[in-house]
Amino acid sequence: MTTIGVFQKTPDGSFHGAIRTLALSLKAVDIRPIEASGEHGPSHRVYAGSAELGATWPLTRADKPDGLSVRLDDPSFAAPINALLVETPDGHELWWSRRSKT
Repeated sequence: MTTIGVFQKTPDGSFHGAIRTLALSLKAVDIRPIEASGEHGPSHRVYAGSAELGATWPLTRADKPDGLSVRLDDPSFAAPINALLVETPDGHELWWSRRSKT
């Protein structure tokens, strides 16, 4: 997996950080908790400045770190970006990997 973002968790449950890829350089990204909108609704919204960029859902998997499943989308993207926000010793990292075509 490739790290495309680094975040710090704030006391209110938000995450603040940056996302950087070859095509993106977002220096002020906020992942803010929201009220649940149902059993399968998102837990957070992702903002770049005042623009909403995506949402997250809690993710628990056996033998892998818990985290937030992140989906980023924008009209300028060729396709949505799916990633995983996980806790690391230095904060939280946004991991991305290309899905294999099988």
